[in-house]
Amino acid sequence: MKNVFKRAAKGAHVPHNKNTQNTMTVDMPVPEKILLPMQQHIGGTAVPMVKKGDQVFVGTLVGRAEGYISAPIHSGVSGTVTDVREIQISSGARVPAVEITADGSQTVDPAIAPPAVTDYESFTTAIRASGLVGLGGAGFPTSVKLTMKDLSVIDTLIINGAECEPYITADNREFVENPEDVMSGIMAVKKWLGVKNVIIAIERNKPEAMDVMFGLIKGDASITVKPLPSVYPQGAEKILIESCTGREVPRGGLPSDVGCIVMNVSSVAFVAAYLRTGMPLISRRLTVDGGAVAEPKNVRVIVGTPIADVLAFCGGTKGEVGEIITGGPMMGVSVVDTAFPILKQNNAVLAFPRSEAELPPVQECIHCGRCIEACPMGLSPVIIAKAYNAHDLPGLDKLMVDLCMECGCCSFVCPAKRPVTETMRFAKTMLKKGAKKK
Repeated sequence: MKNVFKRAAKGAHVPHNKNTQNTMTVDMPVPEKILLPMQQHIGGTAVPMVKKGDQVFVGTLVGRAEGYISAPIHSGVSGTVTDVREIQISSGARVPAVEITADGSQTVDPAIAPPAVTDYESFTTAIRASGLVGLGGAGFPTSVKLTMKDLSVIDTLIINGAECEPYITADNREFVENPEDVMSGIMAVKKWLGVKNVIIAIERNKPEAMDVMFGLIKGDASITVKPLPSVYPQGAEKILIESCTGREVPRGGLPSDVGCIVMNVSSVAFVAAYLRTGMPLISRRLTVDGGAVAEPKNVRVIVGTPIADVLAFCGGTKGEVGEIITGGPMMGVSVVDTAFPILKQNNAVLAFPRSEAELPPVQECIHCGRCIEACPMGLSPVIIAKAYNAHDLPGLDKLMVDLCMECGCCSFVCPAKRPVTETMRFAKTMLKKGAKKK
């Protein structure tokens, strides 16, 4: 069944609120303690490699990747392991976590050294050892993304610099502050995977980033900087591929099915830094913003730092806080306890006053069709809701609810303020469970 609405879909014109777009990144001080959950990626939970009382250094492996789809975890501080315990993460799952008390010296692990990369296999092995996951928010292990049986099917590498969520400017600052590593990382992936073409995709609301990258490609015909409309969710992988190449990833398919690999700009810049230094993924840039943040900033934070410490570094919160989230306001995750740590895939911490966080009253659906017009995947949320309420599994399958990426466009544009995205999520779960029973 062809998705006839997809190419006409408009997405949503959400407010940009890029308040920190021109704010230089500052480094946070080393925290007193860090907490490293062994689940900071899509896939198998890492296995703790340390025990209470062990000494660790900056870059020490503390969690071994378990299974093919997984990623190792490393310490961002030198100090002593003070606890290994089970904690509950945002998904509701309980996973092991390693607590480390920093000694303040930031002694680098003697084993840290640039990896020896001589071919495609050693390159992907190095990326797996680095602990890199998608830094745009998804958290998919990058080594898995770059590993495939037939490299000849890939002709295009797309660098995702859209950063379409409101408030977040971390990737924009990567372009502006660290363009050499961005280009070096691109060239490394291009070389070892044998990719012919590179598209650096940037939304038009980031003119400085575009200017920097246009200046660096230096007439290389194999690399293109592509300005994109500033429409949410432009940075979603399947949408980005279609915007950049005109190719449509098939239902149930992967970017590789249409000859593409998509990498976040901060991820590809990290590749360059890791190949140069051998230091694994132990820190990342965050945007800290929102109406309840006293001093919005872009900050570089050691992974495992408590969210409370990050907010305190930005002057703390002001007024009555209604909600704190990691990620953007469209797809971010609510923070229940600010003692919870920053994870690898977090690209923002946003705090909003109660006046901005309160949900409006829900009204009856007026059948206006705006959710259908806005859906970037060409789905029909209002019709899917009927099938969901009727427990119509064949109907949900025919309506292709599994294509929903839960971007939130439907809820954003709904004049009745209905929880459309939540209904879509429930419908996806219903269809998945039905398929498992079969």
